[in-house]
Amino acid sequence: MKIEILGSGCPKCGELEKRAKEAAAKAKVKATITHVYDINAIIERGVVSTPALAVDGAVVVSGRIPTVDELVVLLKK
Repeated sequence: MKIEILGSGCPKCGELEKRAKEAAAKAKVKATITHVYDINAIIERGVVSTPALAVDGAVVVSGRIPTVDELVVLLKK
């Protein structure tokens, strides 16, 4: 599974990355977590509000920081 954090590197983006790592461990999924900082690449993905989270190429959350439990549900889908 590929998880991407889309954002400029602000504190909210860092928190989303931390929660994504926690959620992957809690869901017991093997995931590669990367951070996309390039604003043009983020816009090309259709994201207008950061932070955003993409799972296997699909943006699943944008403009907010979901709880770890919400992320676990998203990762198990």
